[in-house]
Amino acid sequence: MCGIFAYLNYRVPRTRREICETLIKGLQRLEYRGYDSAGVAVDGHSKDLKDDNNNICLIKKKGKVKALDEELYKKDTFSMDEEMDIHFGIAHTRWATHGEPSAVNSHPQRSDKNNEFVVIHNGIITNYKELKKYLNSQGYEFESETDTEVIPKLIKYLYDNRESEDVSFSMLVERVIQQLEGAFALVFKSRHFPGEAVATRRGSPLLIGVRSKYELSTDQIPIQYNSAPHHPVLQDGAAKAPSAPESQSESEPQGHFNEGIQQRNSRNRSDSSSALHSVGDGKAVEYYFASDASAIIEHTNKVIYLEDDDIAAVAEGKLSLHRMRRQAGEDPVRAVQTLQMELQQIMKGNFESFMQKEIFEQPESVVNTMRGRICFDNNIVILGGLKDHLKEIKRCRRLIMIGCGTSFHAAVATRQILEELTELPVMVELASDFLDRNTPVFRDDVCFFISQSGETADSLMALRYCKERGALTVGITNTVGSSISRDTDCGVHINAGPEIGVASTKAYTSQFVALIMFGLMMSEDRISMQKKRLEIINGLKDLPDLIKKVLTLDKKIKSIADELYQQRSLLVMGRGFNYATCLEGALKIKEITYMHSEGILAGELKHGPLALIDKHMPVIMIIMRDPCYSKCHNALQQVTARQGRPIIICCEDDPEIMKSAYKTIELPHTVDCLQGILSVIPLQLLSFHLAVLRGYDVDCPRNLAKSVTVE
Repeated sequence: MCGIFAYLNYRVPRTRREICETLIKGLQRLEYRGYDSAGVAVDGHSKDLKDDNNNICLIKKKGKVKALDEELYKKDTFSMDEEMDIHFGIAHTRWATHGEPSAVNSHPQRSDKNNEFVVIHNGIITNYKELKKYLNSQGYEFESETDTEVIPKLIKYLYDNRESEDVSFSMLVERVIQQLEGAFALVFKSRHFPGEAVATRRGSPLLIGVRSKYELSTDQIPIQYNSAPHHPVLQDGAAKAPSAPESQSESEPQGHFNEGIQQRNSRNRSDSSSALHSVGDGKAVEYYFASDASAIIEHTNKVIYLEDDDIAAVAEGKLSLHRMRRQAGEDPVRAVQTLQMELQQIMKGNFESFMQKEIFEQPESVVNTMRGRICFDNNIVILGGLKDHLKEIKRCRRLIMIGCGTSFHAAVATRQILEELTELPVMVELASDFLDRNTPVFRDDVCFFISQSGETADSLMALRYCKERGALTVGITNTVGSSISRDTDCGVHINAGPEIGVASTKAYTSQFVALIMFGLMMSEDRISMQKKRLEIINGLKDLPDLIKKVLTLDKKIKSIADELYQQRSLLVMGRGFNYATCLEGALKIKEITYMHSEGILAGELKHGPLALIDKHMPVIMIIMRDPCYSKCHNALQQVTARQGRPIIICCEDDPEIMKSAYKTIELPHTVDCLQGILSVIPLQLLSFHLAVLRGYDVDCPRNLAKSVTVE
């Protein structure tokens, strides 16, 4: 839920101004992940510190990154024009989980007033209270309300009690993460290890970008394994001090992967003397650590995605990767990958906000989702990520679709057509509720995990739950290299392009299309389904043009927003294929306008919601020409009989509906199961205009963040 960015330049001269500008720009790219406070840590001199050797200066500010940027230039503690050949700076933008937004609760969090160790953190530490209690008993004082502060305090405790002077930075971090429970991505900086960086992750995303004018020494980084014993600070709920470690093993891991490579003593692992073990060979190089590729792409397209419990260490310009031990079946190398993202994809262009830009990108984003997967000449659909598992999926007992928020709505939107095309029972589950119930899952189930970011904490926990029970797992994500895309057995990248606005728009329609394509692929050999398949494929072919036509209604929708923006509540009603549209439209309005809004199944109108209807209650009804048309018409009569003034989203040339409407938004007609893609767009536009009229930040709604990496 927070944004991590760090930058290390080795033998690449940079002024402190250039370093700060790089850090601030990285945070601005990540501000969608959290924006209630921000901070940086850079090398500098401060009057508050006891000595002037390798001082770390912290600058933290409540509010958005812009406030931090302004604060940086108010500081007179260091020269912005000082040039440094080697420097490591870290930065963070926060979404509060523990402690209100404030400078002291902002990151980086520090070990002590001398800033010996500082850390930035994305995630949540679930055992921080126990660790804090123990560290308090050892005389370590806390200044913030955050769970994160136990981490720098703990590494200082381990440093203060180290068994010898040559314990490396990465070894200290390794010992720290053995004590932590929960989810985290962490980047550490220390006065005691100047010019060195250590980063690690478990359950939260973290990647490293590499830029050098020299060719990289390797594009496959072998993992170095360490057999160090676990020294718990806490054991069975009681505090216990770590004992001195036993001597370290230097044996090769099982599954020897590179003849002649010897594992070094873990105390000296930060000295990555072998190029085979590292990226960088002492030549000029720059490293970028970030929660998201969008913060790195303007600097380099060469990245390494860290896996859970990887420890990445940079010393003397060399990057090496370490793990405690080799697990059966795990990949013993990490590849240097090339990002396909373009910088212009994460720029606003001529739009007022990222959300508006992403709404208007939907004609292109749905094409990108379908590109190379549907052959419209012979009506064949091939999802390359699923084809090797298709026979197994067809033999399954049921499909379980799991997601949160908008991703859950994409599953609801496609459940009906998936049941029709696959003739399998389809369960749709909210990830948090799915886990709360300990839902029975079997080996012949197929579980879909739908997530724009691929890092949603509840969905990841549900994924692990299903894998433990032997189910086949399928990921539907928008982020290459995300945890869900790596941890599932197979999957589909929706290819919607970067989505920066917190309120998801184009990811929803692309998830919708991806799930429809899965249904088409499953029904390819069902003779009884061929007519329906052909209708849907033809509908998908026309879909980009139909979306463009819907987007031309923007001015009309703005005029409706002009009438509604001062209202306090809004109801959205529909049924059948458009029930999910009601849920998603109401969610968009809640997210960015802070109005109460509710998506109502029109069939339930008489069972309670009808009591809300009067001439003052704004009501949006979705009534399309589909199997539920007459039932929705009945609901419309019930609303107008109570003096309701419905705004109706309907098909073009439907005079019967229009004469009962207060206002209409007329959409082109398409096949019933795709109509929800067209009908959601007016609600996306309406929520955008309502938020603007109410004076709110469309891209950064209060209390919310883009990637929900905590429970």
